[in-house]
Order: sequence, then structure tokens, then C-alpha cells
Amino acid sequence: MKSFYALQLPLLAAVSLMAACNSNNTKEQAGADTTKVPAFEVSSIDSSANPCDDFDQFVNGSWKKNNPIPSTESRWGAFNVLDKQNKEVRLKGIILSLAEQKELKKGTEEQQISDFYRSFLDTTTIEKLGITPLQPYLDKINGIQNLADLAKVAGELQIPGVPTFTGFGVEADARNSKMNALYQGQDGLSLGEKSYYERQDSATKNVRDEFVAHINKQFSQAGFKDAEPGKTILDFETKLAKLQLTNVELRDPVATYNKTSYADLKKLAGDFDWDAFTTSQGIKADTLILQNKAYLKNAATLLKTTPLATLQTWMRWQLLSHFASYLPKPIDDENFHFFATVMRGAKQQKPRMERAIRATDGTMGMPLGKIFAKKYFPESSKKKVSDMIENVRSVYGERIDALTWMSDSTKKMAHKKLASFTYKIGYPDKWKDYSTIDVKPGTLIENLVSASNYSHKEALDKIGKPVDKAEWGMTPQTVNAYYNPLNNEVVFPAGILQPPFFNADADDAINYGGIIAVIGHEFTHGFDDQGSQFDADGNLKNWWTDADRKNFMGLANRYIAYFNKIEVQKGFFINGALTIGENIADLGGLTLAYYALEKSLKGKPEPALIDGFNWKQRFFLGWAQVWHANTTEAALRNQIQTDPHSPARDRINGPLPHLKEFAAAWNCAPGTKMSLADSARVVIW
Repeated sequence: MKSFYALQLPLLAAVSLMAACNSNNTKEQAGADTTKVPAFEVSSIDSSANPCDDFDQFVNGSWKKNNPIPSTESRWGAFNVLDKQNKEVRLKGIILSLAEQKELKKGTEEQQISDFYRSFLDTTTIEKLGITPLQPYLDKINGIQNLADLAKVAGELQIPGVPTFTGFGVEADARNSKMNALYQGQDGLSLGEKSYYERQDSATKNVRDEFVAHINKQFSQAGFKDAEPGKTILDFETKLAKLQLTNVELRDPVATYNKTSYADLKKLAGDFDWDAFTTSQGIKADTLILQNKAYLKNAATLLKTTPLATLQTWMRWQLLSHFASYLPKPIDDENFHFFATVMRGAKQQKPRMERAIRATDGTMGMPLGKIFAKKYFPESSKKKVSDMIENVRSVYGERIDALTWMSDSTKKMAHKKLASFTYKIGYPDKWKDYSTIDVKPGTLIENLVSASNYSHKEALDKIGKPVDKAEWGMTPQTVNAYYNPLNNEVVFPAGILQPPFFNADADDAINYGGIIAVIGHEFTHGFDDQGSQFDADGNLKNWWTDADRKNFMGLANRYIAYFNKIEVQKGFFINGALTIGENIADLGGLTLAYYALEKSLKGKPEPALIDGFNWKQRFFLGWAQVWHANTTEAALRNQIQTDPHSPARDRINGPLPHLKEFAAAWNCAPGTKMSLADSARVVIW
């Protein structure tokens, strides 16, 4: 499950703050992008590399040499290139067209998109206002006299998304997936994960030193008079980090599901004024689901024993940091320096217009998505992807039947879950109406707050109500896909259904190695270490025999140990336990896609060679080109510590040695790096 932040943020997938109204006034015309893209660029290959020693280098070596990371990025790969095209070309065209129109009707998606975009570009007003848009919140923080005041103000700050030590979210109840419930989770670490406060290597120590200097500079820029704010905040967050679960522990859906009455929460962590905290947010719930009882009790005690002045300094920091990229240039630039340069290795900010496009997408994602889908995702593509999904479902059923480590009784339940999978393709069938959000030119911070207020109220209204299974967790233009175990559904936005993932002009082998493997990946999430704990109805319920579960975890633990040995940088190894869900999904997705391709070719003539490669080889070329990427050292370190996905290179080279089909396709002799002995291979699904 995803970590929890402010109330308006769901627990499984990032949802845009806004959705669509009507788009009758848009000048954009419907129709698919007909630009043809090569199925596979042979020029990407480094022919000096041996595919059986380093498949990533063989397939992508020349691409990586010729595509250095742009100075504005920390990672540059297939996802980033397509995301840039979606946002800085396609969405840009939509937004600029709307921005040219005058007297747009208040509350329409056109007016909201146009005025938000223009408010981000209005740097004259932003510089003139300084931090005055934050003053109402600063006054509340400055006026805190006791812990009850602090709890009330912290709750009020949650509404626009400013973090504190804990946060609430609304999502389907994991043990009653038809009804929404209120969840609680840990929060408040500016560096994102507790390992940043604990590791003693020089790179991580440098991040902490830079963090202190960054806070000191930001406070000076804002005119705050707190003494040694950087040291104060690092010391407090270090204490808070010691109380928190690791990102591996957070992966356990059983241990982090603790349904509790609100009255018992108040008894459990009585050092914190929960009534003040929840009432100021408008939260009313008799029960809620706690992530970690010990954390709440200990964190409440930490707040009680921490000087009030320290907590006020921390709250000022959280407020300033949350809005920093929307404030005057010196504050914005320093925020970029630390979080983008120090933490991830990006060297310079994107141009203001490009940032305005992305900020508008981040806040107006669904209205933009409605127009994007109409223009760039033809209805015919839904049918194609639907057929692909059913193909994968069929092959998955055959794979389940062939398993030797699973009993017939558990196979029966696995088939039931597989048959119950639902899917969403491209874009929502119904669009929400956010016309009451007040977006105006020249009021950037207020526009952000208005959107947050609306989403906060929407979340409040869901508590205790039936789940709307038509709701989407990603915008249509997002270059990604997801599996939601609570709905037992796979979701494929239009944004990812483009080359190199899905290419209507490509041969089947390339598409099976791309989009079919992506589909298989998401299907397999329903049967990874987390998803496998949810039943066909999306409830957290065991459907395994004890022996079968032991067999599954035995295979998973072998795969964890395998990835644990991969050193990405000196002293930084992949965390196999953190990445196991994604690694299982990659292995499963590749396996399903390969056998789906093989099944589709039965009874047909052998496909002709293309660029000298047979269909088996091109399948793996298709997989590798999806993951080609260059990444900064800082971004790699950050990914290893915080991200449940393995680095791109290891999503290529990591699973392939476990597929005998890969070794056969490339004639890899025993003992080569990309070939494992049968006894060492992990085959799960």
C-alpha cells in the first residue's frame, strides 16, 4: 500500500486534484496521432557487447551513449521521453490553445486550465506577493500556545496538504472492499524515508549536511527568525524517523491493518489532542484503520516532550517547503537545488513555460486528460488492448494449471481471482465535475489551496460510503499503469498505450515484449507478495493453503536474495525485500507475454527475420527498449532507498537469466552472466 499524506490523497495511486467538466469550447479536434514510429531502432544497439553478458548494454548501449541525461532531468529513458512528448508537446498545445481564448465561462474546465496556467506564469505577481499568501497559515503557527493549539493548526494545515507527523486517507476498507474507510499513516520526514536519517556512508551524510544548509537558507529567504532551524529540524525528524516503520515493513498489508475505534485511538495516543486535530479537518468517523499503533503512541509522546518552539519551527518549515516551488524565484530555486540537484542530480530547472504546463497537469489533470484522450486515443485502441488483456488472462490460467508447487484447491481460488480481474483502458467512462473550484489569474497559491479544499471535501464525503469502482487513480495522459488489489483491477491509461510500449505499426514480437509484458506485469501484481493476500473480491483474506503459501514465499525469498546481491553503486545494493513485488511482476509479465506470443503463432508460418533478428529475439528487444535509461548517481541512490522498483538496467538484466527462453533465443552458453543453471532459476508464475 502507498504511504499516506493529507486526507485528499488516496492510498494506492496518485489521483489528480481535479477532474473534468465539459469541453465544448475547446478548439482541439478529435483524432489519433498518426505519426509512425519504428518498431525498434537498430541504431540503439552496441554490437561490441555480448547479449549473454549484458543485455542492456547490447540492446541500449548506443542509445545511452547518444542520449545523455538533459541538465533538467535526473533520469532519461523511454518513460521520460514519452512523458515529455505528452506534456511538453501534446498538453502544451491544448493549454496554449485555451490560454489564447478570452472570456471563458467561469467554472468550465477551459477557464480553470487557462487561468491556472496563467497564474503560474505570472511571475510579476508572484514576486510582488512574496510569502504573503502563506501569512494566514503562519499567523496560526505563530499563535500556538499549547499542544491543543498545535493539534488544531496541524489539522488545518492538512487540508492544503502540508505534512505533519501523521496523515489520513480515504480508500476501500481492505477487509470490506465495497465500503470506504478512513486510514491513518506515518508522515513528516522531509527526506522521504528513514534510511536517510540513519545511514552513515559519506553520500548520505552529505545529504543531511546539505539538508541543514538548505533549511537555513530557505528560512533566511522567507524572513523567518528561528535560530539554527536546519539543525533543529534535522534533530527532530531524526527522532521521528526512529519511530517509523521501514518501507519494507510498510509492505505488509496485514500488519498495517489495525481497525480501531476512534475512542480507542484517543486512549492509545492520549498525549495528542485527536479531537482538535480531526475536528479542524472536518473528519467524523467512529472507526479508522491505523498503520502502526506503536508509532502513534510513541510519536504523540515525542510531540509532548519536544519544546513547543521546536514544533513551531518544524511546522513553519513544512509549510514553506510544501509551497516553495510556487513562491518567488530565490525560494523556488533553492527548493530545486536541494530536492532536485542534491537529492536526484538534476542540474537546472526547466524553463518556466514547461513548468507551467506540468504544474497545470498536476492540478488540472483530469480536465486535460479528457481533451488529451479525445485527441490522441481513438476508441479503436480500446478494443485492441482489451483483446490483449484477454489473451494474457487466458495464458495466465494455463500457467496456473501447470504449476507444480501449488495444490489443486489453491489453484481453484487463483482461477477465481483471475476470472474476477476487471480492467480500465485509456480514460474514464464518466468524468467528474469540478466546476465549483475557484481558479483565478494572479492567485497561484490560492488556486492550489482551492483545488486541495475541494479534494479534501470529496474525501470526507466518501468516509463510510460505498466505493465508486468507476473512479480512476491516474490521469489518461500518465505514462504508467497500475493494479488496485482492493478493486482487483488493472488500469492502463492512454498515456502508456503509445510507442515504445504499444506501437500499432510494430511486429507482434516487439509489442508482446512491450505492452503485453506491461499487461502481464499488472496482472502478476494480483499474485505478488502483497496482491496475493487479497481475494477475488478485493478483500484482505487468505485463500491459500499453508503449504502453498510456504512454497510461494520460498520462491519469493530466493528472488529477494538474488536481487540483494546486485550492487548498483559502491555500498548501495538493491533492497530485494522492498522491490520484490515489482520484481515478481516483471518476471511474471515477461513469462506471460512470451507464452502469449508463442500461443498466438501456433499453426502459423514462422515469422520472417526483421533486421536480422528472429521473433524470439525481438520479443526480448521489445522488453529492453522499454527500459532503456540513463540515471544520475544521486537519483540511483535515492531510488535504492525509497523506490519499490529496481533500477532500469536491473529490470532488464535482473529477470532475464531466470528465463530459459531468453538463453535459448540468444544461444547463451552455461556460465555466461545472463544465463543461470536450471537449479538457480526462480520460476513463480
